Amino acid sequence: MSNLPDDPEGAEERERMLRSMLEGFFGDRTDEVLAQMRAQGIDPAALAGMPGAGTPDPATMQHVLAQVQRMLSASGDGPVNTDVAHDIARQVAVAEGDPSLTGGQAKAATDALGVAELWLDAVTDLPPAGGRAHAWSRSEWVEATLPAWNRLVAPVATSVADALATVLRDQLPGDLGDDALGMPGLAGLPAGALGGGLGGGFDPAQMMRRLGSAVFGMQVGQAAGTLSREVFGATDVGVPLLSEPATVLLPTNVTAFADGLDAPLEEVRHFLALREAAHARLFTHVPWLAAHLHGLVEQYARGITIDLDVLEQQVRDIDPSDPEALRGALTGGVFGLQHTPEQEATLLRLETALALVEGWVTEVAATAALPHLPHTYPLREMIRRRRAAGGPAEHTFATLVGLELRPRRSRDATALFAHVLAEGGPEARDAVWEHPDLLPGTADLDDPAGYFTRRKEQAEEQSDVDAALAQIFDAADQAGSDRPRTDETGSGDAGSDDTGTGTSDDEERPSS
Repeated sequence: MSNLPDDPEGAEERERMLRSMLEGFFGDRTDEVLAQMRAQGIDPAALAGMPGAGTPDPATMQHVLAQVQRMLSASGDGPVNTDVAHDIARQVAVAEGDPSLTGGQAKAATDALGVAELWLDAVTDLPPAGGRAHAWSRSEWVEATLPAWNRLVAPVATSVADALATVLRDQLPGDLGDDALGMPGLAGLPAGALGGGLGGGFDPAQMMRRLGSAVFGMQVGQAAGTLSREVFGATDVGVPLLSEPATVLLPTNVTAFADGLDAPLEEVRHFLALREAAHARLFTHVPWLAAHLHGLVEQYARGITIDLDVLEQQVRDIDPSDPEALRGALTGGVFGLQHTPEQEATLLRLETALALVEGWVTEVAATAALPHLPHTYPLREMIRRRRAAGGPAEHTFATLVGLELRPRRSRDATALFAHVLAEGGPEARDAVWEHPDLLPGTADLDDPAGYFTRRKEQAEEQSDVDAALAQIFDAADQAGSDRPRTDETGSGDAGSDDTGTGTSDDEERPSS
C-alpha cells in the first residue's frame, strides 16, 4: 500500500500521468498492467510522488521498481518475456470464471475419452495415443500449453526486436541518459534502471529489446488466456501443444459450447472426445507430423525479412514523446513484415498440412460417431464453421507469428479423405501419412476424384526413374567386371603369384 495522504484528486491526476507513460509501452494493455500492480499491493498513483512534491514515496518506489524491472526483463534472456506471458494468461483465463472441476465433471470427461478410443478402434488402424486422459480447467490448460506458444512466437519476436534495436542503435548516440527518448521521467529511479549499459547510461537498443520482450509476452499471454476459454482440448488448433501423448477435455468449455445446441450435452461431449482422441492418435503415431508442422511454422517465422532502410526512415520520423508512435515501433506497427516467395511457398505447405490434419480428423471422427451419435452431421458442420471463422485469440497469434493457424481448406480435405476411404478403404486413407513426401497437395484438394489417378501416374514415373537408375548401375558394374584385375606385381593372373605356386597374396613370403 502507498504512504500517500488522502488526496483523491491528486491521486487521480498522478494515475493519469502514469497511464499516459505506460500507454507508450503497452497501448491497450495498459489497464492490465495497472490491474496487475494493484493486485500485487502497488498503488499506481505513488509512482508520480507526493502531492506537490517531486519525489515518490521511497518504500513504494522500491517495490514498484522491482516489479517494473521484472516486467522488462526477458525470462531466460529470450525474445518473449515468459513470466509476463504466464501472469497475463492466467489472469485472462480466469477473467470470466474458472471454477474447480467437480469429481463428476472430471469423470464424465475421462469416461468420454475412454469411449472415444473404443469407437475409433473400429474405424482406423492407428492405435490410441497411449497417454493419460485428462479433465482440465482453463488455468491447467494454460500451464500445459503456454511453453509451446512461446516457442511458436519466439522467431518473429527475435526478428522484430533485433531489427528495431539495430536501427535505434544507429539513430541514437550511445551516451544518452535515462531521459534520452523524451519519455516522461520516473523520478527516483536510479540511473540505468530501464536498460542501462556500462556506467548506468541508457541503452536504447537494450531498452527496446526488453520492452519488445514484455510486449510480446503480454500479447502471447492475452492470446493464450483467451484461447483457454475457447478450446475443448489440447489439439483444437491443429498443432501439437503437449510434450507427451495425452488426451484432454475442458468440461467448462464443453458445457458452454453445448448450451443452446439441439444436441444433448453428453452427445456433444462424446463427439468432441472423438476429435481429441483422433488428433492424439495422429500426432503420436505419425512420428514426423509434429516436427513437420512446427518446422513449417518456425521456417515461415524465421524467414521474415525486415527492410532496415525503410525501418530506419520510419523510426527517424517517430516522435519519441508520442506514446502511440513508440508503441507502434515496439509492436512492428510502423513497418510491414515482408513475405518472400520462399515464405509464400512455406505458407502454402503449412495451410495444406493443417487442412489435411483437420480433414482426416473430421472424416475419422464422423465415421466413428455415426453409429452412436444421432447429431453427428450437425455437430461436424458446427465445428467446421467454428474452425473456419476463427476467434480473437487466433487473430492475435496471426499478428504475432505472421500467419493464421487455421485450415482454410478443411472442407476440401474432408472430401478428399472421404473419397480415399470409399475407393481404397481405411488402409488407403491412413496410408496417406506414411511419409511427408507422399502428402496430398493442392491439386488433390482441388480435385479429390483424381487423387488415385495422379498417384498411379507418379508411381509410374518413379518406376521409370528407378529402371533408368538400375540400368546405369548395371552398366557400371559390367564395365568394372570386364576390366582385367592385377595383383601387386602387375600380372594379369590375379589367382597366382610369380612362381606359379599358388601362394596367396595374404600369406607371408620368405625373404630372398
